[in-house]
Amino acid sequence: MDQFVINLLFVGASFALYIGIAIWARAGSTSEFYAAGRGVHPVTNGMATAADWMSAASFISMAGLIAFVGYDNSSFLMGWTGGYVLLALLLAPYLRKFGKFTVSEFIGDRFYSKTARLVAVICLIVASTTYVIGQMTGVGVAFGRFLEVSNTAGLLIGACVVFAYAVFGGMKGVTYTQVAQYVVLILAYTIPAIFISLQLTGNPIPGLGLFGDHAASGEPLLAKLDQIVTELGFAEYTTHNADTLNMVLFTLSLMIGTAGLPHVIMRFFTVPKVSDARWSAGWALVFIALLYITAPAVGAMARLNITEMFWPNGTDQAAVSVETIESDPNYDWMLTWQKTGLLDWEDKNGDGLIQYYNDANPEMADKAAAAGWTGNELTKFNRDILVLANPEIANLPGWVIGLVAAGGLAAALSTAAGLLLAISSAVSHDLIKGQLNPGISEKGELLSARIAMAVAIAVATYLGLNPPGFAAQTVALAFGLAAASIFPALMMGIFSTRINNHGAVAGMLAGLVVTLVYIFLHKGWFFIPDTNSFTDADPLLGTVKSTSFGAIGAAINFAVAYAVSSMTKELPQEIRALVESVRVPRGAGAAQAEH
Repeated sequence: MDQFVINLLFVGASFALYIGIAIWARAGSTSEFYAAGRGVHPVTNGMATAADWMSAASFISMAGLIAFVGYDNSSFLMGWTGGYVLLALLLAPYLRKFGKFTVSEFIGDRFYSKTARLVAVICLIVASTTYVIGQMTGVGVAFGRFLEVSNTAGLLIGACVVFAYAVFGGMKGVTYTQVAQYVVLILAYTIPAIFISLQLTGNPIPGLGLFGDHAASGEPLLAKLDQIVTELGFAEYTTHNADTLNMVLFTLSLMIGTAGLPHVIMRFFTVPKVSDARWSAGWALVFIALLYITAPAVGAMARLNITEMFWPNGTDQAAVSVETIESDPNYDWMLTWQKTGLLDWEDKNGDGLIQYYNDANPEMADKAAAAGWTGNELTKFNRDILVLANPEIANLPGWVIGLVAAGGLAAALSTAAGLLLAISSAVSHDLIKGQLNPGISEKGELLSARIAMAVAIAVATYLGLNPPGFAAQTVALAFGLAAASIFPALMMGIFSTRINNHGAVAGMLAGLVVTLVYIFLHKGWFFIPDTNSFTDADPLLGTVKSTSFGAIGAAINFAVAYAVSSMTKELPQEIRALVESVRVPRGAGAAQAEH
């Protein structure tokens, strides 16, 4: 059966399942739209949270960034998993105990201020919209390849699918859809990894195969990878080569940004009681770990496979020929991905071969001159394609390729739906009902939520056509914005009785504005190309890249909030009591169910 037909069968069946679930579990009330009626089981919620959390950045992009950089990009793994622990321990149970629908509603009530709630809505929309751009980027990559259309056409098709099931299902529909999407994406991620690990190391467990021996050479796999990439002028894969300060700040930004992401926090409002929030967080960590333990192996093994395909006889012999790429079935994946515009090559020196090496390394200049090379001829390899192309690179069966197609789309669409729900909730519940029209009917509120979601999809699709980076890099910017604006407000709201309304508003605005300006200076104003003044290769502040600035923005938020609070009125007594009631367990010390 033709591979295109297989892809259509897998993707079509999975989409039919998602849309069917969304219709079956469609929201009929605001409680079901925002919080799934607060009746979701902890295991179900944990699985849905994992799908919500493991976005296109995790499934599609992260392993690609690890593959082409190595150890230094392990900060994605450390930051995202570490941040989830922070979220589970420090925020989720307390926010569920507070008993509101949205993060902005908590901030508005805790800081007894409509202004604080409005500022929280703005912070949420900015961070979530940036995050959705990353998801739509992944959607475009996946649809473009597996429907064999351009990246742009793939993005537009994906936007229509998101609209179909997210707008009508609300949180209730999205929750059960995400359970199905988790099953699809985890199978799609791990099955190819098992096949490839068996091929390269003989070990069916990818995480163990990563530290095993390379079957063909008998050398340790990582030692073989280090050898081949350094021979081509690239940095050693397993060592720390980047700036340590930036790496620490980047990891911290991802951690606290994770704990401040509203679309993940909202998941903990869907369970019946506080103890269920803790249990669902624990289950989510288990489900997330299945992918995150596998990702480093996927990245390393893919890098080795790709490099050996371009140098089939070793780096001291001739590179792969253009004729081989165009005629050998093992290289069909290159021709297919070339159609998407995300992969390309050029025989610059006219020798009929495609030399892949690091032409930016001055130490390669003499070797290149002696061999007659005139530059790296793998002119484009978008990092976001690696996981999706991995089964084809390893020459795995067609059904595995089809499964990966469905999995990549499940990862991108599940998170996109969660983010769009967070945006629509902020607009309809916090802005329209909370600020502009408190007397709006439930039907009117649901309509405004769906309209807001449709507008958010349109904006994210437009920006996704020209994103400020690869999917994971764009998502990292969103984490930085959440770290600088929302996380400090939540932490101070739960654990401090010193921060008043003035301090919270000033802190959130300071953190958001400073971080947003720093990002725009490096990525272009409102992500418009060629409007940037600096680049992440040559940043404004020392070695701190735009993706790492969120931790500094958070520190500014905390400092401003405490400074302004100390110069203004103390917290009212009733708000002190509210903070104590949220933080301190009732009864004999066990967190009680109802609020």
